[in-house]
Amino acid sequence: MNPQSEPPEHSSKHSSTSAETTAETSAGPAGQPEPSAAVHPSAARPSAADSSKPPNPPDLNSSSDPARTDGSRTTDPQVTLRGPAELADALPYLMGFYPDDSIVLVALHGERGRFGGRVRLGIPTDTTQWPDVSDQLADCLVTACQDRGTRPAGILVFLCQEPAQGESGKDVKDRLRPLAQRLRTACGALDVPVLEALCLSNGRYWSYCCPDFRCCPVEGTPLVMPGTSVMAAAAAYAGMQVRGSLKEMEARLTPRTGPRAAEQEKALDTAAAALVPRMLRRDGADVVRRNTLDLAGAMIHRFRQDTPAGSNRARDACDDALITDAEAAELILGLQDRTTRDRAAQWMEGPVAAPALRLWRALARRCPGGFAEHAVAPLTLTGWVSWATEDGASARVALGRALSIDPDYLFAQLLHRAINDGLDPEPLRRCLRDEPAEHDDEPDGPGTAPAALTDEAPRAAGRQGRPRTADRPRRPRGGTGPGSRTTDDRSRRRAGRDTDRSRG
Repeated sequence: MNPQSEPPEHSSKHSSTSAETTAETSAGPAGQPEPSAAVHPSAARPSAADSSKPPNPPDLNSSSDPARTDGSRTTDPQVTLRGPAELADALPYLMGFYPDDSIVLVALHGERGRFGGRVRLGIPTDTTQWPDVSDQLADCLVTACQDRGTRPAGILVFLCQEPAQGESGKDVKDRLRPLAQRLRTACGALDVPVLEALCLSNGRYWSYCCPDFRCCPVEGTPLVMPGTSVMAAAAAYAGMQVRGSLKEMEARLTPRTGPRAAEQEKALDTAAAALVPRMLRRDGADVVRRNTLDLAGAMIHRFRQDTPAGSNRARDACDDALITDAEAAELILGLQDRTTRDRAAQWMEGPVAAPALRLWRALARRCPGGFAEHAVAPLTLTGWVSWATEDGASARVALGRALSIDPDYLFAQLLHRAINDGLDPEPLRRCLRDEPAEHDDEPDGPGTAPAALTDEAPRAAGRQGRPRTADRPRRPRGGTGPGSRTTDDRSRRRAGRDTDRSRG
């Protein structure tokens, strides 16, 4: 699974669920400022009607500052969010994007209920999976928080889904009610109450915890206008960004369709016929490796010289026009070699990081049809550069997509786990910077991982390296990462892909 109780007391005035979010916060595990929250203690008390009830890998974002999840006061300026409307408005800022079609659980810590870890998963279309998914999500969040030293005092539940054709927001709310109840029961079974459960759909929200129609009308309550809330102001001050919806982020990594996809697939077939036999020979593989990296450097230089503007869709279209089908095919196949991919990962910082990220995204979009599995390497590079440049939200989306294609791809597994564990990418950056060139021809074992992502992380973190500061893209030095070239006797289309099946 790739990440993504007892109801509170409600009266006619709705419980005063509130959140305090610091405008000046420490950076999260991916460089995103970590907000905090506070929930009024009275919200944790079950109502009399429910007092007889027993307490009853998704994308995981753990708080990077365990010492600040105990509800203690800080000297940072704080913004108070009161009620479910402002909690719903805060969700995109907590995640870094609007998590459409998602289950999101947010942990609260201490008497003041500071926001802690968050876990997200797509809503299963098969309703029979809801009980197991609910149990796993609740256990994942509570266990992760306990591993970081603080057990949650409460949990917020968000169900986000837009109506299907012919549906209304209220229909979505009613359809997802059993899932919301199952999540509340799963959290309660771990002795962590759900303080609020909200359904967000069609620009409105509904509370599954409040039965009072005077404060929670049956038609729902409109969400606040984007950019007009206290949370929006605090987020802007803290440098927090919302990168659109999850579907919009995934669309930037989705392969082509239609006639253009057929043309790209034909180019990939042609390139595979020429490159794969050479990649299967050691002397030929070295030449292909050098040519691939030289071409990637030239493409990064080209992308750097032409920075598009406009919407994400317009910028991606401009990037697609900068690279031909033949160039994309040669790069995609060349990146199936692990050593080539690991050297390409060294384009991760400075002025070359942004054009490299655009290139990897463009290559991921050029893996249609039978070459869909070849997208895993550029998707993993997209996730790595996003994480290295402090964009954890985009990194999770890219790595999640890579693992949905190949769950056993080791490099993506390790990066995804490192992000979820709140690790700092600097040890891996240092490892990639410092890898000596004399190891170029020394093959690593199958599934070998970068030192910064294994038990050798402390040693890698202790090495002092000199960061690359060149103003122009150049071929990275050295081989790092999870293994070197492996070969087999499969068909040409699969052979290039199989040289990088990092299975551990």
